[in-house]
Amino acid sequence: MKSSFILKGLYAITDEHLLPPNQLVAKVDAALAGGAQVLQYRNKQGSPSLRLQQALALKKLCHHYHVPLIINDDIKLAHTIGADGVHLGQSDIAIAQARHTLGNQAIIGATCHGSMELAKQAVSQSADYVAFGRFFTSKTKPEAPTASLNMLANIHTLDTPSVAIGGVTIDNASQLIAQGISMVAVIHDLFTAADVFAQAARFKSLF
Repeated sequence: MKSSFILKGLYAITDEHLLPPNQLVAKVDAALAGGAQVLQYRNKQGSPSLRLQQALALKKLCHHYHVPLIINDDIKLAHTIGADGVHLGQSDIAIAQARHTLGNQAIIGATCHGSMELAKQAVSQSADYVAFGRFFTSKTKPEAPTASLNMLANIHTLDTPSVAIGGVTIDNASQLIAQGISMVAVIHDLFTAADVFAQAARFKSLF
């Protein structure tokens, strides 16, 4: 049940460009061992068979660490493997439809860019967490809309876990946490580290 998962801390996101198939499981294992509290599987370009294989391997790994596996965008894949949830962008399937497909136990996250209004809408539609960003220059999505740290001033009014994404590093994450963000989503500054385990532990210590 999702209520047993802690939606706070380091939210690790995979990237097929940084994590080739022969490195994916080992590096994710290191991140989870180091203290990542949530894992999102994100692979936009892999074949359906590869994505299925990888998602199943990560699900087994996540459950070993009692960490939820969230699938980026793909409701079908999330449903097929019995993932713990899905993350939806503004142009993806509606939250209500995802909830109907995946059930009440699923963790559903929603991208809200820099808009508190979008966050309120997502919460009203049963989103389990809302994601804001990008706050800093992002290597993964350099063209993503920007979000201001000032918009986090009212984050406590949502009464729902929140994620900050976009260029988050060990050096700037504290700024977001100080504003009340529940989780920091990290790709590059986690998985390109020389020691992924130690880097995950550093992020964990910020909370």
